[in-house]
Amino acid sequence: MDFLNVQARKNHLKCHKKKLSQDQVRLLEISFSSNNKLDSDKKSQLAQELGLPPRQVAIWYQNKRARWKSQSLEVDYKALQQRLDSALEDNEKLKLEVERLRKELHKTQEMLLGFNTTTNNCSSISSSCDEVGSLCLQLHDQSKHNHLDKELYACLIGGEGHFGTPDGHNFFD
Repeated sequence: MDFLNVQARKNHLKCHKKKLSQDQVRLLEISFSSNNKLDSDKKSQLAQELGLPPRQVAIWYQNKRARWKSQSLEVDYKALQQRLDSALEDNEKLKLEVERLRKELHKTQEMLLGFNTTTNNCSSISSSCDEVGSLCLQLHDQSKHNHLDKELYACLIGGEGHFGTPDGHNFFD
């Protein structure tokens, strides 16, 4: 029986509730834009101006605040989504940069390892080949590096230095 009374009351309210005119909605919108909260005096004043029950004005304000909040949340969500997309894009760029730098570091480490190996070889050979040993101390000078490699090669194969053999043959010509 309670259910029927509630339904009858809802139907009764729907019958007496009238749709707002465009002028009424415009006036409510203007009032809402200046203040989205409604005090009892303002509610009574608006209801009288619009010819509506104060409860209908209060409900319109409540619904408008809910719509306004939803729209505000949607705008905030879109802004946050754009910031997230931008951050993800920056993250991908940084990952690529880190990978490029790691490759560069690896390449540099390999070169350094090769340099250290060459320096160690020169130290062990220098006791038997003084000319190459003295030249190995100059490996830090990049302009002489190629020359040093040729001297080392000549020393290793038993040449007389300066890229030649005792019979005058030059290995690098």
